Amino acid sequence: MANETTPVRAGAVNVPLGHVIGNEKWKGSPIAQGMQGKVKLILEDGLGIVDFHLSNRTCILYISEADLVAGNGFKRRLVRFRNASSLQGIVIVERTQISGQYFPAVQKFVALELGMTLLPVASQGEAAQLIIQLVQEQAKDKASNPFLNQKGPRLLEASVFQTVQQIPGVGKTKALLLLEQFGNIHQICNATLQELEPVVGRAVAQQIHTFFTQTK
Repeated sequence: MANETTPVRAGAVNVPLGHVIGNEKWKGSPIAQGMQGKVKLILEDGLGIVDFHLSNRTCILYISEADLVAGNGFKRRLVRFRNASSLQGIVIVERTQISGQYFPAVQKFVALELGMTLLPVASQGEAAQLIIQLVQEQAKDKASNPFLNQKGPRLLEASVFQTVQQIPGVGKTKALLLLEQFGNIHQICNATLQELEPVVGRAVAQQIHTFFTQTK
């Protein structure tokens, strides 16, 4: 497991299409085994705190059940990554019967405070299937995936749009309305109930306001 002395090394890595470059520590794990025959996994030492690189712009940071139960060490790791990297980091979190109690706070920290994409899984096997799906999506014809044809700002907008959708009660339409009205996640977080209500209605405004105030 990454610790305070693990180098960040969160720069771009040249990943061939259809491949995943993974941290050597995952050798023999259920994640590595689950990818066999589906994508080409190359394990390398020296990736630092990053677990898997899916492309030269996108990487995975994996938070296990043990990481969540152990305390806040994983938070320091994610902050180090966010401060040192220009990559799009996707955080995969094990949401199990044991770690489920920690998930709401983790969701707020990852998605809303750090602005990173969070994807929950029940096991490493499920994580492997998710990574395979992400790699296959990236390998599709670029013409069918508008996000792959856009420059950095569009990718950032897509990431923020996806993050806002993770707020309870907010789907694609309301996420779009919120971003059009408030501009960014920070402004949504600090909006009053009276400011939210005209945009998304009373019920959803109450959900959003409760979500932010009870976890502050």
